[in-house]
Amino acid sequence: MADSTTHKESVALERVFAAPIDLVWKMWTDPLSFKAWYGPAGATVPVAELDVRPGGPRRICMAMGSTEMWFTGRHVEVSEPKRLVYTETIVDEDGNPISPESLGMPPETPGTTEVTVVLNEVNEGTRVMLTHAGVAAESGAARGWSGAFDKLAAELRAAVGG
Repeated sequence: MADSTTHKESVALERVFAAPIDLVWKMWTDPLSFKAWYGPAGATVPVAELDVRPGGPRRICMAMGSTEMWFTGRHVEVSEPKRLVYTETIVDEDGNPISPESLGMPPETPGTTEVTVVLNEVNEGTRVMLTHAGVAAESGAARGWSGAFDKLAAELRAAVGG
């Protein structure tokens, strides 16, 4: 989907989770909770450093087998428990930006993207609307986020006892 204001492509997903909004917020903002679900099926998160305040840094390592992908960024907007906006840059382990092409991504993939997460209470639980601006649909980001949302749903079911 094209973003008309920035002329960047983006991926958007929406899902309702059978869990209270405060618990869903915690899954996005608490490092231990975040590590449990972030990334597509088969991915683990050995490092999740989240300073969840406007301007606060993020540092994440997502591992798929022996391959690690590092991300750094900043929290742009934090409106607990309704809205979280952060940037994400692909980097090496030392925090130096790297080319997305070196990871097999399309050459037009920007080095820095922006993720917006909006949470709303609904009768069934919490609706999460995610927009990842700056990534093309064909980049695999939609599939990755969908897999992450599946893992998030499982974590939330376990947390609420269902």
